[in-house]
Amino acid sequence: MTSATSKVLRAARTIPATFLRGGTSKGIFLQQSHLPRDKTKWDEIFLGLMGSPDPEYGRQLNGMGGGVSSLSKICVVQPASSNQREMLGIDVEYTFVQVGIRDSSIDYSGNCGNLSSMIGVFALDEGMVDATSQSGNNHYTVRAFNTNTEKIVNTTFPIHPDTGMADLTRPETRIAGVSGEASQIQLDFHRPSGARTGKLLPSGAPIVELETTEGTFRASLVDATNPTVFVDRLEIVKASKTEDSSDEKQLRLLEVLRREGAVRMGLDPTAQAQPKIAMLSSPKVGDDEADIQILALSMGVLHKAVPMTVGLCLGVAANTQGTLPYSLLRRRSVLNTGEPKLVKLRHPGGIVEVGATFDSQGEVECASVIRTGRRLMKGHAWY
Repeated sequence: MTSATSKVLRAARTIPATFLRGGTSKGIFLQQSHLPRDKTKWDEIFLGLMGSPDPEYGRQLNGMGGGVSSLSKICVVQPASSNQREMLGIDVEYTFVQVGIRDSSIDYSGNCGNLSSMIGVFALDEGMVDATSQSGNNHYTVRAFNTNTEKIVNTTFPIHPDTGMADLTRPETRIAGVSGEASQIQLDFHRPSGARTGKLLPSGAPIVELETTEGTFRASLVDATNPTVFVDRLEIVKASKTEDSSDEKQLRLLEVLRREGAVRMGLDPTAQAQPKIAMLSSPKVGDDEADIQILALSMGVLHKAVPMTVGLCLGVAANTQGTLPYSLLRRRSVLNTGEPKLVKLRHPGGIVEVGATFDSQGEVECASVIRTGRRLMKGHAWY
């Protein structure tokens, strides 16, 4: 790029960007070195990139956003510091950004499991890591540090033997909510408990009662990968007098419960992105594939699949004795140290399988899930 071209691009308010699908989400991936050092200037750039706020239409047509929370996301990535590499073996660190659609909210409080699956691919494409460092293997693992939750996340994906780059086109697996087959990306969240609160069960109990004007509701407040409020869907249907999960009355009740759960978890109830809330139920009669059903909300809207960090949180909670997910699980797992406890979740898009491993003290060692991803665009994005 010539200096003249560079000046024109800066004047036109553009930034080098990559647009990627990770799991059931899409987002913009940025190198932190391309952003201003003054982080107070980041919000304006992120809003411009996504086309927010769009209060009248909520479609984000002036940006790269897609009008729903799963398409209004950004990841900022940079190489790990020398201390991170030497002390923890970390390759890169990243910050996840949830961008508001109708408003100007920018939320850094949580992480995104779906987009996390592409952090390693992006880092390799951008030259932040070198696949030749893991010789003799046709798969490559990138160890990343998420700044939002201060947790380590590993992504393992196949690499092309000739180019040494990520090979995402192998017909290895398919995931619910995405058409077609693609390469398998394994996503591992290490020591995921207490991502925001420092505790797996922030309230100190596997089940609590949340008081509202509509009555009292049982809930499990669980913090693994991201904090989530789990409630019994049958209780919600009974109180709202409808099974329509898009019903305004039901959505208002769920927001009240989410906020009450946030207070009990020691979190800000006004932050829309965290905690999430999800309704759970036993699988329907005849559904022999699923262990448990989930309907999750993201930013106040019913999710068409399931936010992956919520799915991972449920995988941990379902193996935690006394929780609501544990009691609803059709095929209850028994905690045998070191063996992954796989739970099949039925969500609106299909089935997803999540797993958790526990150490000898019964502490969560790792939460895992399989994702796929695809490169969509690389160039300069206007903001």
